[in-house]
Amino acid sequence: MDELQTHRPVSVKEALGEYEALWHMFEALDLRFVEKVLSRSYGRKRKVGRPHRSLVGMFKAELVKRFGRVEYYEELYRLMSVDREVRELCDVKEWEKPYHPSILSRFRRRIGPECLQRLVDHALEQLDRMGMLSGKTVALDAAFIKAYSRRDPHDSSRGLSDIEARLRKQGGNVTLGYGVHLAVDTGSEMPLGVVVEPANMNEKKAAPTLLKKTIKRRRKRRVRHVVADTQYSSQAVRDEVKRLRAKPVIPYPRNQAKGKRVLRVDRKFRSHGPAKLKRLYRRRSAVERAISRLKHYFGLKHLRTRGLRNAVTHTLLCILAMLITALSSVLHGHTDLIRSPVALMKLTGKL
Repeated sequence: MDELQTHRPVSVKEALGEYEALWHMFEALDLRFVEKVLSRSYGRKRKVGRPHRSLVGMFKAELVKRFGRVEYYEELYRLMSVDREVRELCDVKEWEKPYHPSILSRFRRRIGPECLQRLVDHALEQLDRMGMLSGKTVALDAAFIKAYSRRDPHDSSRGLSDIEARLRKQGGNVTLGYGVHLAVDTGSEMPLGVVVEPANMNEKKAAPTLLKKTIKRRRKRRVRHVVADTQYSSQAVRDEVKRLRAKPVIPYPRNQAKGKRVLRVDRKFRSHGPAKLKRLYRRRSAVERAISRLKHYFGLKHLRTRGLRNAVTHTLLCILAMLITALSSVLHGHTDLIRSPVALMKLTGKL
């Protein structure tokens, strides 16, 4: 998915907004719940051996990396080395060294996608209780993120240092990477579910898993409509949406449902068909805006790890950063700014 707009380069210092905004954002987190979830990956504390660093602190460091649009762990390490306030923000004591890139890499691998998915679900539950998620209409789309590897010269269909990455056409070029399949609440533009697969997996194949993960978690509030573009046009996808008691709003291509009055989209992206379906289909742009924000503001496009599992972890951390921004906006009384990370920083910090 191409980015919707081009933004000027922002320095780390500008993005962090003198850190005051991040202090406000972290206040929105239930840190006791975060520590409880993360500690399960480390097991019981042992009397022998070196104790691990602060789990909440390392979690904060991962979020600072994304809020500050820091691309590499080495860059984050240098920032913490020279800036005392960043160290305090990440719970680094005066006598402790900053988190080395190897420490954060081990932390990320150890907690894995399972812990992060629980934190994402918890953040969504909080937003739901606050009345920020409608969930009646869900939009599906996929984004491409480039792999941190070059192509294998002996097998050009996969990566050299990342053997799980695959090829896909992107902007007229064949690029190595992963596909992030996202389900977004069209009202709040918050991500409700995500599936990460090698880039060569078609959207139709990933859709059933994504729908199950998204709709089954929304037991209290029924999803009424599922909106997607023609890439998802297949009988299997439509049947799966109906089986989950929702109505598919997916345009048919020209070679399908000939002679029937169904929803279609022409080459100029103009929709044709029943008026109600056309109105619902306009909500599909919500998922494009959500993907654009994830890439520009929360570092989704900067994948600097290898392997499918690490790509899932990276994606969930970016989604967590977006949800924490929304939670912070609501708790500070700015419900109209849940989709605007820059506007929130202007109010709470000095961006």
